Amino acid sequence: VEMGARLLCLFLASALIAYYIYTPIPEDVEEPWKVMLIAASFRALGHLAEAADRLGMMHYMDALMLLTAAEYVAPTSDENVTVTDTEFSNVAVRLYLPRRASDGLRRAVIYFHGGGWCVGDAGMKSYDHLTRWTSNMLNAVVVSVNYRLAPKYHFPVQFEDVYSVTKFFLQSSVLSQYGVDPDRICVAGDSAGGNLAAAVAQQLLKDSEVKTKLKVQALIYPALQPLDLNLPSYRENEYKPILSKLLMVKFWSEYFTSDSPLREAMASNRHVPVELSHLFQFVNWSNLLPEELKKDHVYTSPTYGSSELAQKYPGFLDTRAAPLLASDAQLRGLPLTYILTCEHDVLRDDGVMYAERLRAAGVPVTHDHAKDAFHGAMMFVSSPAELAVGHLLLNRYIEWLNDNL
Repeated sequence: VEMGARLLCLFLASALIAYYIYTPIPEDVEEPWKVMLIAASFRALGHLAEAADRLGMMHYMDALMLLTAAEYVAPTSDENVTVTDTEFSNVAVRLYLPRRASDGLRRAVIYFHGGGWCVGDAGMKSYDHLTRWTSNMLNAVVVSVNYRLAPKYHFPVQFEDVYSVTKFFLQSSVLSQYGVDPDRICVAGDSAGGNLAAAVAQQLLKDSEVKTKLKVQALIYPALQPLDLNLPSYRENEYKPILSKLLMVKFWSEYFTSDSPLREAMASNRHVPVELSHLFQFVNWSNLLPEELKKDHVYTSPTYGSSELAQKYPGFLDTRAAPLLASDAQLRGLPLTYILTCEHDVLRDDGVMYAERLRAAGVPVTHDHAKDAFHGAMMFVSSPAELAVGHLLLNRYIEWLNDNL
């Protein structure tokens, strides 16, 4: 009897683990079992964070930060790159300086990490690998910015941190100190960092104090608007690996406030007041998406929310947080742009719509769409869960920078 009971327990435990790990993975995604395990790990972390939050032990985002802490690596120089942690304009940065001789002035990349404005660190193993590789392959100076995070700091602190670092670095005295060519500078970032890079590029156009112009901007699966969280990409990828719709809603709302009313309104997509209905033209996917991404989705007019939320948290309507809301006139003059989007990503349509709007405004755009990838894929290049598609995307990004910067 005891043996039977043990077998039954083992069977039930195995069934539970299999149920937990199993996630339907799209057919075109390579290494499905690896992706499934990654998805299960992130889901488990999310559930633990949720439990810790509900029990009052720690804020949901602070619990997610445990992954960031576990992934942290100290600044370590190697034979190709000298790596140091320092500050630019009182903001923490990780600086990568190539050791290889240069024929003339070097290129530079200012990089903003992802993590929903709430988690992440320039010192995470995945980001350290990405920025170190960028510095080595391009023989470029790389400044990776450790901007302050929510929930401790809300918008516009994150934007102000990355903007002040960028503005500091673009001073001619600083560029000459690091041997950087003022005509070959890029801002780049992934996810929330892509959002910050796009916002910085827009803000620089308006800033008469900055004389140095960016040559390029590179936006890797960027989050670009919180107005319509019911785009086809949000509908299709609601439960896909790494970034579910619910988690993205949490990130967006937490960027502006820890108060729950905004999160609840965003979750039901009724947070924009009727008097701001004109802004929806900038995110109207029925006009901005190509037919193959519209599929059989039907565009419905927005359900409007109360004016109170927009008055209390005007940040979600600010172009510094939502670069896709910039007018056509504000997009003109932006630098040569690289946008990477992934098919299986809630943020896919943000990037696609921005590419369309930039092209219409006369900005030269390379839009790289990865049909077999999901959000965050590029981060899995230096971990035990290395993904072939991550290497592929990283190499395509580096190749583009090498050709265009």
